[in-house]
Amino acid sequence: MGKMFEDYFSEIQADMVSICLEYVGKRAEKIYIYCSFEDGMISSGFFYKVNSKIVKKNKLNDVIVDGQKKYDVSIPRQKGAINIINDDIKALKRLCQEHQKEMPTQIKLVYDVISNRINADYSYDIIFSDDQNKTAYDVLDEWYQLEKSNEK
Repeated sequence: MGKMFEDYFSEIQADMVSICLEYVGKRAEKIYIYCSFEDGMISSGFFYKVNSKIVKKNKLNDVIVDGQKKYDVSIPRQKGAINIINDDIKALKRLCQEHQKEMPTQIKLVYDVISNRINADYSYDIIFSDDQNKTAYDVLDEWYQLEKSNEK
């Protein structure tokens, strides 16, 4: 039996997880990936749980403990990861078109590195593009702040 739509969709999401895992040198407890496709605009971002702390991708070195190697959080490395995720969002859009499926306007992925489990939350509603003051970055930051407030 050939691959189904869901198989291809899952493979693309797995690629997003893979690039974020590579970015963090496989040294994270959880990976949070945000994807947005609204009003023809693509946006994405990601952050982590490392050493029991929720941290943005550019601040990973703020949570290292004694003896841990520093992370490469250079701008080119950040851009490279974001570009790959954005390409994956484009691939999801093409896949949805080919299979006549609705493209989510928002995807929130949480990958638990320890248990090797992924949780995906999809939205098909307009999240921010009908708000003059809100951007995809604001939505990502709200999610980050929410996770940070739940930090244990």
